[in-house]
Amino acid sequence: METIDPKTKLSALWLFILLNIIFRDIHQFALASHIEMLLTGRFNGIEITETLMLIGGILVEIPIAMVLFSLLLTRRICRPVTFVTAFITGAVIVSSAPTDMDDVFHLIIELFAITAILWTAWDWRDVERAEAPDAPSVK
Repeated sequence: METIDPKTKLSALWLFILLNIIFRDIHQFALASHIEMLLTGRFNGIEITETLMLIGGILVEIPIAMVLFSLLLTRRICRPVTFVTAFITGAVIVSSAPTDMDDVFHLIIELFAITAILWTAWDWRDVERAEAPDAPSVK
């Protein structure tokens, strides 16, 4: 089995999560009750305000940014950033309680992907240090 570069794998996993989040949200528009709630300005009893929309935008920007940052940042910087952003994204995913079976399905898939991101970052070896020649021996 071919090994995938950790940067590429992390970027693909973040994109996978992002697409699942987007599809889960778009999929809800097929329900008349969902659209009715949005038209009232309240969703599940919570008033939709500009501040709430800004917070939501910031939270969804995390996986969007990580698609790019996973490819651009060095291992030394990317690993801790990945751990922090994966925990934040996981908490956001879990906090948005599923309302029906397809939400549960997407929640499970997204949590598996977050787990894969954490595992990939944890297991990411420092190739440069591993391949560095040993110090010259002293005779």
